Amino acid sequence: MTETGKFALVTGAGSGIGRACALALLDAGYRVALLGRRPQALEETAAQAADPSRALILPADAGKEAEVDAAFERVRAEFGRLDLLFNNAGISAPAVPIDELSVAQWQAVVDVNLTASFLCARAAFKLMKNQSPRGGRIVNNGSISAHAPRPNSAAYTSTKHAITGLTKCLSLDGRAHDIACGQLDIGNALTEMAQPMTQGVRQANGQIAVEATMDVAHVASALLYMASLPLEANVQFMTVMATKMPFVGRG
Repeated sequence: MTETGKFALVTGAGSGIGRACALALLDAGYRVALLGRRPQALEETAAQAADPSRALILPADAGKEAEVDAAFERVRAEFGRLDLLFNNAGISAPAVPIDELSVAQWQAVVDVNLTASFLCARAAFKLMKNQSPRGGRIVNNGSISAHAPRPNSAAYTSTKHAITGLTKCLSLDGRAHDIACGQLDIGNALTEMAQPMTQGVRQANGQIAVEATMDVAHVASALLYMASLPLEANVQFMTVMATKMPFVGRG
């Protein structure tokens, strides 16, 4: 492992895609702040790294302003700067028709998938524009659902479409401050959340079908590539997906 001298923060770092990407960044020589709501899960992520001391454990609810601001202040104090934010934390609601989706279920998804991304991006933006040398990179997890919905996914799909708007605004507003922003849209990376794909999930035509999946390591590789670019270059949108999943085409 080669020391990069760079610092990253990953939300939702206690499991799944967040854990895989945090570990890849640590192995690539970053110091990485692991942000999530479950301290034990964050500790388990750090323990899997070759050098756990390079990880900073940040237990916080990314959907709560005060906790996010406190977490980023600790990053500033511990690291001195932030070069990369991976806005990854996300949840979904039960797969029910919209008329059966409660306002509380809707709001919970909005809070985690959208408001948390806004709060973390806002805090990162403030840090990046004022640090020396200034600038940095923000990567948002958009998901395939930023392009096309699954049946009965109004809350999740709406928030992921909104993430695309946030990504574009951050890209535009970041130009003046050397802040690049891109979006990583992921399809069927085999994590605990995607495990049902291997058993069969509802398709657009109403049938239940098993879907192809891919190793989550490919997501981590994609993020590492995006992060490796100099700030004069940016991957605006990248889709990494299981080749045979039902996304491109009809139905």
